[in-house]
Amino acid sequence: AFLPALGYALKVSPLIEKISDHKDFKKLLRTRNNVLALYSKSAAAAESSLRLLSSVAQEVKGRGTISWIDCGDTESRKLCKKMKVDPNSKEKGVELLHYKDGVFHTEYNRAVTLKSMVAFLKDPEGAPLWEEDPEAKDIVHVDSEKELRRLLKKEDKPLLMMFYAPWCGVCKRMMPSYQQAATELKGKYVLAGMNVYSAEFERIKEEYNVRGYPTICYFEKGKFLFHFENYGATAADIAEWLKNPQAPQPQAPETPWADEENVVYHLTDEDFDKFIKDHSSVLVMFHAPWCGHCKKMKPEYEKAAEFLHVASDSPGVLAAVDATVNKALAERYHISGFPTLKYFKDGEEKYTLPHLRTKKKIIDWLQNPEAPPPPEPAWEEKQTSVIHLAGEDFRESLKKKKHTLVMFYAPWCPHCKNAIPHFTTAAEVFKEDRKIAYAAVDCAKEQNHDLCKQEGVDGYPTFNYYNYGKFVEKYTGERGESGFTTFMRTLRERDHERIGKKKDEL
Repeated sequence: AFLPALGYALKVSPLIEKISDHKDFKKLLRTRNNVLALYSKSAAAAESSLRLLSSVAQEVKGRGTISWIDCGDTESRKLCKKMKVDPNSKEKGVELLHYKDGVFHTEYNRAVTLKSMVAFLKDPEGAPLWEEDPEAKDIVHVDSEKELRRLLKKEDKPLLMMFYAPWCGVCKRMMPSYQQAATELKGKYVLAGMNVYSAEFERIKEEYNVRGYPTICYFEKGKFLFHFENYGATAADIAEWLKNPQAPQPQAPETPWADEENVVYHLTDEDFDKFIKDHSSVLVMFHAPWCGHCKKMKPEYEKAAEFLHVASDSPGVLAAVDATVNKALAERYHISGFPTLKYFKDGEEKYTLPHLRTKKKIIDWLQNPEAPPPPEPAWEEKQTSVIHLAGEDFRESLKKKKHTLVMFYAPWCPHCKNAIPHFTTAAEVFKEDRKIAYAAVDCAKEQNHDLCKQEGVDGYPTFNYYNYGKFVEKYTGERGESGFTTFMRTLRERDHERIGKKKDEL
């Protein structure tokens, strides 16, 4: 569009929506859920902003909308007044406001650069880019594979590169120390950072074995030598390590619970049946070495076992089975989560028990063993419109749907429990649309561990959006029904707009 401004033509990208009528603006906010509006006191004041926003609009095409309201012209002045915006009060005569889901969200107050504005519109509620932090000025921020290759080729000083993801909690906790080290070691070493979360960096992740975040690599003269793995490091720790960089030392393996001194009976595939027959009342804990809840429960279980061991009229004995080693038992008793407690009476399995997580609860229950209340059926056992996926069929199932929102969860996680009803209702809303799916993956199941890791899940719940099976972005919106449905409606509206445009072109 060429718009007259003070006697000269101001070239504005056709992707920027110039609006002067209040009704038109309200309609725009109703039909687009992610709008950045530039209000200016005049066309001349808007010129440099519009030049930058034209590039931004190109980058966020289909995901965000840029609009311009020139409060200097007579018609638009009414609109600015109704929206209670006065760019005259601003130093540069412009104001940038963001609207989300039809209502005002926030004033844009991050860096006025292409990269920051694009990042903001792709994730308006996300954290600012690392390089926007003034404390990170001495970090070399790398944006592309080309930049990374160039840096490795030209840099003579030893270089530490943090490959990270913007949402990663461990990365965020480590960044201040890493920044401080970059400033203190400036001139001797180079500390760099690169957000490699998006799919375009698969090759780099493969090359430097980035399996989780952060992955920190040490280079000398462009050659990768070691991984740095002390993620609790202080700036002093980093400086100390750089004086004598070495490959990570292999960690001493954890002693299996069965090899520790304790009075719990540790059973195996071979001796389980005989033990159950020989003892009339047995509580068995099926566990896994990596399971955090098992580790928390272990001391209480051991205390209860000691109490029962010395009690003159003991109501039973406590046993444990490592389900990752004794797979035949795990399969026979359908163990899918840890810890799982089962009670055996006179050689027969009698009950699967819920939360007996303390010494007192364990002993009290054994003294009066009775059927626990029936468990709430698992999410995947309920009749809903959510598709439950597992490792082996994950990608193939997603390829059949244009838009899929996947919830990666663990059944014990409170935030997941809160989100499940809303996610289920949203799936119900779109159940007739064959191009849309709401899917879920239970990351607590052993068969899904690799899948969840591979899809970047480092906390629960994690929501990922896929287009025909290809990961596009993390969903960071509201976790209520309206958040999940608005997200999908926006995608469908965009599809319909594209179809409409194609028809117009024909």
